Amino acid sequence: MPVFDHLGLSVADLPRGIAQFDPILQALGFERTDADDSVAWWQEGDVELILYPAREPDSGPHQHGRVGWQHLAFAVDSREEVDRLHAIAMEAGWSAVRDPKIYERFSPRYYASFVEEDNGIRLEFMYNPPRDA
Repeated sequence: MPVFDHLGLSVADLPRGIAQFDPILQALGFERTDADDSVAWWQEGDVELILYPAREPDSGPHQHGRVGWQHLAFAVDSREEVDRLHAIAMEAGWSAVRDPKIYERFSPRYYASFVEEDNGIRLEFMYNPPRDA
């Protein structure tokens, strides 16, 4: 059983949030379920991600580095997949925080990109193969 079951995120504009998250999560193989006041993406055996409309209008965006959300990293199987997901995010209106590159400070194999959407929610796409790969 996974330790984390689901991650709920509040966004200022739910339709805009769906437009930004859906292409990425669909590309990662998640299925989408819509409800009256939220939308969720899930994958068998994986954590579910749920978007909700913010209860307090004009309370965002979140600022990276402040108390609270830092980022969510998606581990993928190749550098090409990092590049592909980064491009999908850019097409969906995310902003590039850091373009895909190697992060030597983590490991000489750690290849990642960081993107952020309108609400200050930051994602990382990362590939970090074992030392013998």
